[in-house]
Amino acid sequence: MDGEADIASVAAAIGHPARGRMLTAMLGGRSLPATDLARAAQVSRSTASAHIAQLTASGLVVVERRGRHRFHRLADERVAEAIERLAAIAPAQPVRSLQDSNRAIAHRAARSCYDHLAGALGVAVADALCEAGALDRATLELRAADRFNALGVEVDALGRGRRPLTRSCLDCSERRPHLAGELGAAMLTALLDRLWLVRRPAGRAVAVTPRGAAGLHDVLAIDVAALAPAAIDRTPLRRVA
Repeated sequence: MDGEADIASVAAAIGHPARGRMLTAMLGGRSLPATDLARAAQVSRSTASAHIAQLTASGLVVVERRGRHRFHRLADERVAEAIERLAAIAPAQPVRSLQDSNRAIAHRAARSCYDHLAGALGVAVADALCEAGALDRATLELRAADRFNALGVEVDALGRGRRPLTRSCLDCSERRPHLAGELGAAMLTALLDRLWLVRRPAGRAVAVTPRGAAGLHDVLAIDVAALAPAAIDRTPLRRVA
């Protein structure tokens, strides 16, 4: 028989500024090498290795081996959800440079929250899907598939695993829910595959392409330029791996 959850052990693993920055960096959903995590944590490579080892031992982070290289990612969406919920109640760090300011603005406009869309755009998409009758307003449960199909999501292929099809995730910057779960992840993937969204070169921010702005307006009546002008991508279409 198991006893009560050992919250303190998880809190201890998270409870260092460097490890907190690493976890936030991995919240973008991509696997990162130790050099990138060291840069995000603002520590040396040797110091980063010790922090990564503690995060891995705690079960919050897993290691992927690709040949001789090692990449690190959050263990699963439950870890991402816990970090996002902590971010919603945590005080904001001071912005000390123009680069930090630009990154904060871009992240608030549109970003990935592990594997689904967040920020002002993510909340607006969830609202529009509720307004169109595709999602239930109170729970974000699926009500109709047509709008998701129009976004490039094959809804009929989902819902066969153990992961919830939909889940309401509290957005840490907007303080309102966006869509998570298997359907939320499939939607973000579809928008990236269609090049309606592109990942910005660093961090978790994503940008809306001109094609995406037109598509979101046609399918969901969202005016991205008015809603989140910082989310508009002004550069040619590209992919960031």
